[in-house]
Amino acid sequence: MEAVPARARGYVAGVALLALLCVLPLPVTRAPWWAIGLLAALYAACEHVVRRRPGGTFYPVLLAGAFLLPPPAAAFVPLPAALFVPAGRGPGPARRVWRAARPSLAVFGAARVHWALGGPDAVVAPDFPHALLPAGAAVLAFCLILTALDGGLLAAAGQAPAHRAWRGLLSRSLAPVAVHGLAGLMMAVLWRSPYGPVAALLVLPPMCVSWWAFDQYHRERAAHQATIRALVQAVDIKDGYTRGHSERVGHASVMIARELGMDDERVEVLRFAGILHDVGKLGVPTRLLRKDGPLTPEERRIIELHPEYGHEMVRGISFLGEARAAILHHHERLDGSGYPYGLAGGQIPECARIVAVADAFDAMTSTRSYSRARPPEAAMAELERCAGAQFDPRMVTALGRALRRWGCPRASGAAGGPGAYPAVTADEPAYRTPPGEPVPSTGAPR
Repeated sequence: MEAVPARARGYVAGVALLALLCVLPLPVTRAPWWAIGLLAALYAACEHVVRRRPGGTFYPVLLAGAFLLPPPAAAFVPLPAALFVPAGRGPGPARRVWRAARPSLAVFGAARVHWALGGPDAVVAPDFPHALLPAGAAVLAFCLILTALDGGLLAAAGQAPAHRAWRGLLSRSLAPVAVHGLAGLMMAVLWRSPYGPVAALLVLPPMCVSWWAFDQYHRERAAHQATIRALVQAVDIKDGYTRGHSERVGHASVMIARELGMDDERVEVLRFAGILHDVGKLGVPTRLLRKDGPLTPEERRIIELHPEYGHEMVRGISFLGEARAAILHHHERLDGSGYPYGLAGGQIPECARIVAVADAFDAMTSTRSYSRARPPEAAMAELERCAGAQFDPRMVTALGRALRRWGCPRASGAAGGPGAYPAVTADEPAYRTPPGEPVPSTGAPR
């Protein structure tokens, strides 16, 4: 555990101690050891399969244990998997301890809730719906404990501020765990039926098929991410300014989209749009992208082709959806003075208006060869001044609310630390428009 921060080591050790206390009463329980062993072996086998995909989880057997066994016995079921299934990448001891303690505590809590509500009797009752209430409460307890533990680890490891560490964890896990809980309940009912454990095993094949389909979706999504990373890295190599800029614009675009109440699918598309908005720079000569002085009119016309280059590059990537329109139109202006087509007002796609604001904000708050960074407050004031003519006021207002709530967009590996904004000295202006550039706020079309 030496590679884990000290606070996280202490946190994991505390969770492990709690899990050990949950399992200690196991010898005095009257649960049959063959049932405990069979469920533990099934869970270990399932973990061996799903852990081939990082982050894979498969809880039906674990939740069946919560519905069938006393709490200490249910808490024992995940332990053999943690001991014998390969831990994958990362610090082995810390990963194994965490993988043992986390599900052990969660299934212990679920079993306690299930038993307190009379769940074991409901499982064997002939009227099956009576089993749903205690099982549903147990699944909810299971999710709540996992959420509490995961958020605590994020905060202890410094991966998220304490006030944001738990945000969204429960909502993301509740639906898939509920499906696993229903499968676990089916296993428990069949296990207690006259057909016995063999019948319970018949629940696993369809669940494995559904997990496989879900895994394929995640693999496809990972391939999408790899495509985007390759494109962004190519632009970063060509134009040093974009290193971190694309990631921050993607983050800011997500912040705006969430403030506007967009659904998760559109938010993801806006993230793609922000990250890839400058991919067309691959078609612009490097000498122009790295030029320190003013651009000639001819050079400017060449640079202003980069949205069209970018759109042409990503036109065949179907999963980008409306992000392709954002790449093409993110330099359009509400008053029609932008490029490449001089669209105005509602003619500009909504996604492009979002990326335009995110791009302008990061351009003003980043140090470039011809300008120093503005403080975020000054950049927002400039965006508000240009709202209605250059930028959509709705997007500017949404970004302002998001910044007050979440802080500035951050990019990993940025100079000065994640999300760092260079200080402005008293004797140097916060922003200097490059010679020959008419844009008063965003600092350039490049």
